[in-house]
Amino acid sequence: MLLVLSEEHKEHLGFLSEVDPAVVGEFGRIAVEFLKKGSNPKIYEGAARKLNVSSESIQHGVEGLMYLLTESSKLMISEVDFQDSVLVLGFSEELNKLLLQLYLENRKEIRQILSTLAPSLPHYHNLEWRLDVQLASRALRHQVKPTVTLKLHLEDGAKCSARVLQTDPATLQHLIHELERALAELKSSHCRRILRNIK
Repeated sequence: MLLVLSEEHKEHLGFLSEVDPAVVGEFGRIAVEFLKKGSNPKIYEGAARKLNVSSESIQHGVEGLMYLLTESSKLMISEVDFQDSVLVLGFSEELNKLLLQLYLENRKEIRQILSTLAPSLPHYHNLEWRLDVQLASRALRHQVKPTVTLKLHLEDGAKCSARVLQTDPATLQHLIHELERALAELKSSHCRRILRNIK
């Protein structure tokens, strides 16, 4: 799978061809630090003074490199696909090899950082249900009014919570039908391809 880069991104990465390969390696280290700790304008200003360029150019170069590494790591692009993705930038062979080396050395760490940044959502633990049927009331002697009560237990790390839901059987049947359709969609080839690329 090839990584598609926008024109703005290509422009930001174009700055890397103007600097020494050792500097590009340092930019790669700064990009990984950026992911861990956030942006640090002082680093950009110091590098800008050393290279006699604007700090904005340094920032765009580092952010462009960070985007390239994170997107490639997120999609788990193979070595060949990464090289083909970078080929459109028109870099020298030495710079392409350096970028590939940066990617291969840092992709596991970047994926680990990205997984810690992902939000933690509660997930299913248990379900209790009860069916209540009202057969009559003072006003209506012959009525049938079924109600389904569901108690959904959720886990969020070590914390457990419960949600109580109440519905009629027709709505519950519709909900079941929609969930079954979603599960069937997960088994489609298109969805499997997307899930394979996410992992």
